[in-house]
Amino acid sequence: MNASWEEFGWERLGHGVGRCRLPRWDATVALVSGADGALLFDTGSTLREGVRIRSQAQALLGRRVTHIALSHPHFDHVLGTAAFSGVQVYGAVGMAELLRLEADDLRADAIRHGVPEHEATEAVDALVVPQHEVHDEWTLDLGGGRQVLLANVGPAHSGHDLVVLVPGSPTVVLCGDLVEESGPPQAGPDAVPARWPAALDRLLALGGADAVYVPGHGAVVDAAFVRDQRDRLAGLFGVS
Repeated sequence: MNASWEEFGWERLGHGVGRCRLPRWDATVALVSGADGALLFDTGSTLREGVRIRSQAQALLGRRVTHIALSHPHFDHVLGTAAFSGVQVYGAVGMAELLRLEADDLRADAIRHGVPEHEATEAVDALVVPQHEVHDEWTLDLGGGRQVLLANVGPAHSGHDLVVLVPGSPTVVLCGDLVEESGPPQAGPDAVPARWPAALDRLLALGGADAVYVPGHGAVVDAAFVRDQRDRLAGLFGVS
């Protein structure tokens, strides 16, 4: 590591693992470093934000990001991807086609939430979709004994929800918007509420009782928080 996480406003979660809470929507981006590669989880809401994340990641790790995992196809998590050239991009199965077909809707949603029109247009025009689609689970080897597991646990918050499990002490689970701490979970028009509790059951099974769970928005939480949110969602949507 060439600099400390805190120097750039990032939060260290474990050896070679950290995350940043981006301004405005409090969205999480996270980095996982291995000996040969580096994985970025989500990329921000604009190309400008992506460029800033890229610069910070390179300063923190001393090398470029090699892999990107996109948690789900919402503007505040994907529109910075084109700032990273030559990377391998992963998403849940069907996400690439959705982003191609609904690029105009993605742009409109970004503008509706306050992204300046020219920035939303620029990001969508340069939109990078996943080259690799995760059907169930996919293990990435980042070198030096660092392996991470990408798991397609949706649909739930969206039709295409991907999480990342980083084994270690502690184990870190990057949850995307399946878990939110800074506000109640958001169920938009692409949510599948009946499947959301089951997705959180799988999340908990992957991470276990002692893992650190990193929400898509908000502070790091524990398994008890995720379990409570799962039960509240089950009650809200009338599923077991």
